[in-house]
Amino acid sequence: MLVDSGADICIFHSEAGEALGLDIPKGKPREVFGVGGKASLYYLHEVEIEVGGWAHKIEAGFMPDISGKRMPYGIVGQKGFFDNFVVQFNLKKEEIELKPVKA
Repeated sequence: MLVDSGADICIFHSEAGEALGLDIPKGKPREVFGVGGKASLYYLHEVEIEVGGWAHKIEAGFMPDISGKRMPYGIVGQKGFFDNFVVQFNLKKEEIELKPVKA
């Protein structure tokens, strides 16, 4: 999983969505633009993710690839991940600490 503070939303490989029983093309179609301006299509679906024992219902995108390369797991971004957690990166220890955001 790639933790990307520059990503607007969480996007996962379409195979992950299919494993959850989602019919990927029936989601809301959207475009994302990668480096160099290449557009790729993804589909939004409501899903529940669990991170660190905390479950959250989020809207996430599902697509077969990003920038023409296979994405094995996914990207967690602002909407759905960073808006649910206080995230602290410790580069020296190579750790990420998460605390749930209090409502």
